[in-house]
Amino acid sequence: MKSLPLHACTPSISSAIINRSYSLLHFTALVALFYYRLSSILLSKPKPSLPYLLVFASEMLLSIIWLFDQAFTWRPVSRTTFPERLPEDEELPGIDVFICTADHKKEPPLEVMNTVLSAMALDYPSDKLSVYLSDDGGSSVTLLGMREAWLFARSWLPFCRRFGLKTRCPGVYFSSLEDNSDGPLHSLEYEEEKEKIKGKYELFKERVNKAGENIGSEEATSSKDHSPVIEVMDDEPKDDAGIKQAKMPLLVYVSREKRPSHSHHFKAGALNVLLRVSGIMTNSPYILVLDCDMYCNDPTSARQAMCFHLDPKISPSLAFIQFPQKFRNINKNDIYDGQLRKVFVIRWQGMDGIQGPMLSGTGFYMKREALYGNLSQKDVLHLKQSFGHSNEFIMSVHKIYQYGAIKNTESSGKLQQEAQFLASCTYEKNTLWGEQMGFLYHSVVEDYFTGFILHCKGKTSVFCNPSKPAFLGSSTTNLNDLLVQGTRWNFGLFEVTLSKFCPFIYGLSRMPLLQTMCYGYLALQPLYFLPLWCLATLPQLCLLNGIPIYPQVSSSWFMVFSFIFLASLLKHLEEVLSTGASIQTLLNEQRIWMMKSVTAYTYGSLDAILKCFGMREASFLPTNKVADDEQVALYQMGKLNFQSSTMILTPIITLIILNMVSFIGGVARMFIARSWDDTFGQVFLSLYILMVNYPVIEGMLLRKDKGRVPTPVTLLSLIITIFLLSLGHMTLNW
Repeated sequence: MKSLPLHACTPSISSAIINRSYSLLHFTALVALFYYRLSSILLSKPKPSLPYLLVFASEMLLSIIWLFDQAFTWRPVSRTTFPERLPEDEELPGIDVFICTADHKKEPPLEVMNTVLSAMALDYPSDKLSVYLSDDGGSSVTLLGMREAWLFARSWLPFCRRFGLKTRCPGVYFSSLEDNSDGPLHSLEYEEEKEKIKGKYELFKERVNKAGENIGSEEATSSKDHSPVIEVMDDEPKDDAGIKQAKMPLLVYVSREKRPSHSHHFKAGALNVLLRVSGIMTNSPYILVLDCDMYCNDPTSARQAMCFHLDPKISPSLAFIQFPQKFRNINKNDIYDGQLRKVFVIRWQGMDGIQGPMLSGTGFYMKREALYGNLSQKDVLHLKQSFGHSNEFIMSVHKIYQYGAIKNTESSGKLQQEAQFLASCTYEKNTLWGEQMGFLYHSVVEDYFTGFILHCKGKTSVFCNPSKPAFLGSSTTNLNDLLVQGTRWNFGLFEVTLSKFCPFIYGLSRMPLLQTMCYGYLALQPLYFLPLWCLATLPQLCLLNGIPIYPQVSSSWFMVFSFIFLASLLKHLEEVLSTGASIQTLLNEQRIWMMKSVTAYTYGSLDAILKCFGMREASFLPTNKVADDEQVALYQMGKLNFQSSTMILTPIITLIILNMVSFIGGVARMFIARSWDDTFGQVFLSLYILMVNYPVIEGMLLRKDKGRVPTPVTLLSLIITIFLLSLGHMTLNW
């Protein structure tokens, strides 16, 4: 008898038709634009000025990036899972959960422990589930928090299972903001048990917070210089037989060895240590990777992922299941585009119809075998050359291919010693870790690069986007963190672009064309800074000096430029409205894109170029997860927080002031010289930039709160603007 499918894949035909029609029309208009520009350059006398040529080059680069972006929309699909059709619990494979934290000051231990507890409480057989926490800071606070979490879990997990809770992150469950209606009809037994567990949670929370307050300053230095620490949580209370008998997943604390003289490879290095340590303890064939603030919101996510991994039709080539990153602290307007709507609703769904979405750092179920490569034909000597000289770990690699998962939870001295050896900073020397095995080291965006190489090897991935978010995390809620994080991401992306693994060279012969175009788009994304800087300065300076850049309004060619602008805007609006967002979302996304282009994309690209010439080293700063009350208040009111570094704010404010001057001067020229036919395009460009960035103008001129643009930054930007105006006047009238 033929078994029922575990999942269904449905192509979004209507979306594909709309997307392809738009792409064809827009491409036709771009061809017309290029014809107009080239004709003007080759046939006009006198020859066009340098600003004209630079604007044309900017339009060409924007068009190339746009063309690669269309690959995401070519074949969008949606997927449905049927977890009820999975085999019995005894037949399900094991899952190891990897959670990474790096700095207890920026990533509060209580929040990290809530993520740990939510992972332990997944709706999955306890004897098939293991949770590993990597603490790259080597903090005694985090270790103590793990011990407390283990003790609290002995009460929390039975409570979750007994009453079938759907919200299994205790911090969220007990929050007054949550609807705690998971219990069966609010029975008296449920309410009484809930109050008992709540009391234990408050005690747990108090102990973890108190430990954080008492920690000394010596950990600031020890976080980069400490020995490996591996601890399996296995203390059992003796006074409560009911709790003692509760089935518990394995919980392991791992702090790898770090020395200033050894490169630790950031998050990728931490994940590879977890791969090795878990390999000799549980060796589960599947791995869930989570950021420390990304708690399990839907306890059924593991079963949903298994609907794909256990499908014999797609499983042989399937590497990972990617769930979207969603966030619990996004306000109604999402002023910082924190939910990354374009990425997780449009782009990853589109890639799912080709070869699968990119690896996205957190919220994915990875097949362990995919990270080890095809080693089934290699002997023990070759395995040691690849994986290092741990016999226990080599045995675990063999068992992945031959016997399936093993379970080795003995907390013996020998096992502890072997685990510490695997977590040492010298273990990877003269091996293929980070080069061909595990998570790869060539970029600080290890997720993007590892996923890229897996796809180049012919592996596939799946995007699973259920109606209830599988995981919820914390997004950045201030401008400084947003742009610093964006700088790091774009540094990593451009780092890969400048290497031998550039998608256009390395990926073209190894992946489908559309998949290569998708990776190519992200490879070129940092270069948005070039056309954005040009289009935010050159037409404006030319306008003030009476030099037209765009066709006259009375010319038929003006319609080509108008169509391209309006078509892009309407397509963006269609995408926004189709995903349930508002017009305000469109303005926010356009504003953040402009801000990122002139700051994060600029600095990220420059950093990557400097690193390419050996003038800069890669760095990784964890995003700050601690928000003060004033910052939260500004965010909830929908006001941008300009408490940021001068280096980040100055480019934004300078361009806003320049466009204000350009707009006022352009309007005056239109009325005084009656040149509106020649200058309307440039005046409108400045007006559009100012309209989209009105909150920046408000922060600069109207607001009086602490989140306003600092006066020194405004004055510095004004001085730079005057310099640009003077330079433009001298150059364009020379």
